[in-house]
Amino acid sequence: MHIIEKVIERNGFVFAFLVVGCIMYLSYLFSEKVTRRRVPGAAIAITAGLLLALFGGKKGVSDIGMFAGLALLGGSMMRDFSIVATAMGASVSEIRKAGLAGIISLFIGIIVAFFMGGLIGYGFGYQDARSFTTIGAGALTFIVGPVTGAALGASSDVIAISIATGVIKTIVVTIITPVVAGRIGLDNPHSAMVYGGLIGTTSGVAAGLAATDPELVPYGALTATFYTGLGCLLCPSVLYFIVDFLL
Repeated sequence: MHIIEKVIERNGFVFAFLVVGCIMYLSYLFSEKVTRRRVPGAAIAITAGLLLALFGGKKGVSDIGMFAGLALLGGSMMRDFSIVATAMGASVSEIRKAGLAGIISLFIGIIVAFFMGGLIGYGFGYQDARSFTTIGAGALTFIVGPVTGAALGASSDVIAISIATGVIKTIVVTIITPVVAGRIGLDNPHSAMVYGGLIGTTSGVAAGLAATDPELVPYGALTATFYTGLGCLLCPSVLYFIVDFLL
């Protein structure tokens, strides 16, 4: 065991990939077998990560020697790389297919979710501009929240709240989408693109549309991806300055 521990510590980054890979595999297996994909595997994996962080120190389980590689894998560099890689998968020419309604839905979805999330946080005592903006950004997606919090220098507990907010939103969207699809006309590519722009949270929209009609998934995921990218641009800049001026 001592030899194995030494080998793991010397190859911490590789072991971190193994740990995350196992968590992702088990999360998606749980999603498929237990929840029948009603709760996306990504949301389960993130929840598992937050729970595991409780067993560590200030930097979560990375404070434990054999899990030190998670500090780099879960750091800002890899996070930002993942976001850029996701955004690169979308094409500006494709977003035009949603027309003016798709573009308007992006801005409406971001602004409404941002201020709703921020006001809820404000009501619970997080009344400074940084906290308001970070929690509001988390109401967009669980990616925009930590990106915004890191950019503004928000405290770790506020960033954690923003992530939790985004995860809850993902689960709710996944469950609600197939229930309301028939009532809101969510049965064609155009409406799927508008829906993705209004709701965001790519994993939730994709999972919800998959339960509704798998053929609609690429369209909803397309605008939802732009939603995340646009949120990462607007929240720590324009929206933060507006909140800072108001508060």
